[in-house]
This record gives sequence, C-alpha cells and structure tokens, in this order.
Amino acid sequence: MAAITPSLWFDDDLEDALEFYRSVFDDMTVHHLGKAGDAVTTASFELHGQRFLAMNAGPMFPFTEAVSFTIDCADQAEADRYYDALLDGGEQSQCGWLKDRFGLSWQIVPARLPELLADPDPARARAAMGAMMSMTRIVVADLEAAVAAV
Repeated sequence: MAAITPSLWFDDDLEDALEFYRSVFDDMTVHHLGKAGDAVTTASFELHGQRFLAMNAGPMFPFTEAVSFTIDCADQAEADRYYDALLDGGEQSQCGWLKDRFGLSWQIVPARLPELLADPDPARARAAMGAMMSMTRIVVADLEAAVAAV
C-alpha cells in the first residue's frame, strides 16, 4: 500500500529538532539516522503514528505557514501542554497556530473547537468562529462563553 510521508527540510539543525520534538512528544520514535562523520544529516522518525523524513539541506527553502501540522487534543489541558511546549523559542500566530523554534507551523486544536464551529445553530457557529478569530491560543472556556451569549 502506498504511503504519504512528509519530508522536512532543515537548514543545519536537524539533530536539535529531533531532541526538541522528543521532549514535546512522549511517543516519538527515531527509526533511522543518517550521518556524515558525527553530524546527523537525515532522519526517519514518527510522531503519534505519523512518519516523517527529515534532512539538513541548507537555508534555501525555509518552512512557511503554507504547510502546517495539526494536533487534535482531547481537552484544554492537552492543548495547553502542546502549545506551550512547541511555542518554546517559537512565535505565536492566530487561531491556535504557532511556529516552533525551527519555523515549522503547528495548529493546536482542542476537540471542543470543531464541535462549536459545527453547531447546527448558525448564530452559535458564527459566535464560535468570531471568538476563535480573535485568539492566539484557543481557549475553550472563552469559545463556550461566546456561544452561550447568543
């Protein structure tokens, strides 16, 4: 069966990225490391069952928000844990998005967010969307308050 595996192009900090992601994701598995001398040049690894390939290849093609990875979280506590961990050394964006210290974009999505956005009452769904659009980090209590105010 064919598989789709994202391939990540790092400047020269792949080994640091692997250490960082290992600290963020409890279930990270490194399957393969390619080395030139002592330097890590390529890697195959897995996060939450998703396999990735990565390489150190220079600064020609930096990451952009055109590609991001979504982490579906059970609740606010889990969303906060991932958000805080990935934000360390990175930068906040909008609507639960952030860039980690390597420039890779992530979307941190508590399970309640898509439920509120899909509310069958269009006014409540719009209220959830409006609240989300004003946030950096998604705060479920604030979304629920906006929906309840309708």
